[in-house]
Amino acid sequence: MAKILIVDDDKSIRKTLRDILEFEKYEIDESPDGLDCIVKIKQNHYDVIILDVKMPRMDGMEAIEKIQNISPDTPVVMISGHGNIDTAVEAVKKGAFDFIQKPPDLNRLLITLRNALDKSSLITDKKVLQKRVTGSKVQDIIGDSEGISIIKSTIEKVAPTDARVLINGQNGTGKELVARWIHQFSKRKDYPIIEVNCAAIPSELIESELFGHEKGSFTSAIKQRLGKFEQAHGGTFVFR
Repeated sequence: MAKILIVDDDKSIRKTLRDILEFEKYEIDESPDGLDCIVKIKQNHYDVIILDVKMPRMDGMEAIEKIQNISPDTPVVMISGHGNIDTAVEAVKKGAFDFIQKPPDLNRLLITLRNALDKSSLITDKKVLQKRVTGSKVQDIIGDSEGISIIKSTIEKVAPTDARVLINGQNGTGKELVARWIHQFSKRKDYPIIEVNCAAIPSELIESELFGHEKGSFTSAIKQRLGKFEQAHGGTFVFR
């Protein structure tokens, strides 16, 4: 059963949403403001958060920034009776999954929640698959020709070193596989192997992609982003 946190300072709104969503077989928890919401998120797991914008002590815009740091994969649906296009755009920029006007249309709300839950489920499945892939054995290099033997011998020589390696070859010849074998047989194998396709990154984003950025360093930097170099710390970095 999916668990949803309703955050709103209006008790009647919370009760109405609780009654509707419990009828739809969701498990519901409540918070009267942003501060209480942050406390609950630190103590519990929620599949979706419904977050009001205007609240005492801590409003929704401030709360969503903190939620992004505490639980960035949890979808947040913002609701407001005072919202406009600018408010909706700001909410989405801060990480909101969607923005709904009060009083919320029931069908719109339920569809949005289902979509948010689908996203949450996909994120969970992706993480499980990534762990399986990371923990799985590297695919064998098949063949016993002279060329393959030279490649395997070269990998055995360079893998234990910290030398930079240039892998040449036509498309589909197994350059990525060779890179993974070098990583697998190196002293860095317990750390990440990070691959970057430079041709797929726009020139204006390459610096942020490689080196990352801090929250607030430019207009759309709503949270800290680790660069690829930092993600690969202790492991292997592959340019392609």
